[in-house]
Parts: sequence; structure tokens; C-alpha cells
Amino acid sequence: MNKAAALHILVKTESEAEALKKCLEKGEDFFKLAKKHSTCPSKRQGGDLGEFKKGAMVKQFDDAVFAKGSEDKPLIGPVKTRFGYHLIKVLYKS
Repeated sequence: MNKAAALHILVKTESEAEALKKCLEKGEDFFKLAKKHSTCPSKRQGGDLGEFKKGAMVKQFDDAVFAKGSEDKPLIGPVKTRFGYHLIKVLYKS
């Protein structure tokens, strides 16, 4: 597997990420929460990063997305990178 597509929400603090994770676990819409809270430019697309190759993202993000079984999890994170804390939803891997 060397390609994946994912959505993410990037925030500055772990506590923000944990609060958003609770909202997502209660069924709130990922797209809307990303648009409102994410600090990444991808927020305009609801956090959609599109398809990317293994190694294209920072290591911690890449490791989380390409971990075995990640596509079966409804939500991954918070994952800490130099950009902040990510909540990640893997759409597919191939």
C-alpha cells in the first residue's frame, strides 16, 4: 500500500483535538467541524487532503495513515506533528 486518501482536522492543542474527537464520536459532521476549527488550508474542502503517496506527509501523520488497519478505524488521533494535533479519517488505501 503506497497511496491513501484522508480527511483531517488540524488544531493547535491536544485538548482542542480531544474535544473535537468527542464531537465526532457523537456523530457530528467531519466536514463541518474541519471547516470551522481546522488551521490547515484544507479546511476549505472539509479537511480533504485528496490522494497522496506514502512519504508525502510528515512522518507521524504518514505512520498513522499507513498503519495496518487504519482504514478500518472511524477516527485516528490526536496525532502530534510539528504543525499541531491532527484528527484523521482514512478514506482508503491502495
